[in-house]
Amino acid sequence: MRERLPVWLQARCGVEPRTVAAVAVVLLAAVGFAAQQYWSARPQPVTAPAVVAPGTAPPVIPAPVPVPAAAALPGAAEGAGARIVVDVGGKVRDPGVRRLPAGSRVEDALAAAGGVRPGTDTTGLNRARVLVDGEQVLVGVPAQPQPPGGGAGPGSGASAGPISLGSATVEQLDGLPGVGPVLAQHIVDFRTARGGFRSVEELRQVEGIGERRFADLRTRVRP
Repeated sequence: MRERLPVWLQARCGVEPRTVAAVAVVLLAAVGFAAQQYWSARPQPVTAPAVVAPGTAPPVIPAPVPVPAAAALPGAAEGAGARIVVDVGGKVRDPGVRRLPAGSRVEDALAAAGGVRPGTDTTGLNRARVLVDGEQVLVGVPAQPQPPGGGAGPGSGASAGPISLGSATVEQLDGLPGVGPVLAQHIVDFRTARGGFRSVEELRQVEGIGERRFADLRTRVRP
């Protein structure tokens, strides 16, 4: 059939191998590009985010509140910052009234008064005892012997023996003739400020004691 066609038509319709190869390469490239576009445009699966229900967050645990060490002491006051007032006297460097935190001990009161004087015998003094408000701490002062039937009180008259000016309480001094509660407190304040009585003669220096009253008291008291 081809041989019967004219020569110009045979040349126009002739297919050479190079042309076929070029067309095949173009077709393959077109098919590859179309496949790549189709693969890129395909639908992708999407995972929805997890829904968090309200109120499911883990509970916040508050940190424990530290308890002040002073609150663990016996006799400590319930309120924060509570204080007590004690009277430190006797053989200490700086006797007087001291305000200390509630729950303080005898050792704390001695430290607040400047410490014990050198050479003072503290045998029998419990330094670890917890203080109470309004008490008096005497250091190196001999204890006042109590007469039979209890100590002297207001209106009880003279005691069985001389009262120690260095350790007598306001109530005991109030029982002396001519000494009332006010004068008894003056004697205690003088003793606290001076660190005790070194002699009975120092009683003259107390406010409110004149020569006549001193003459009545000198045989009833001792340093």
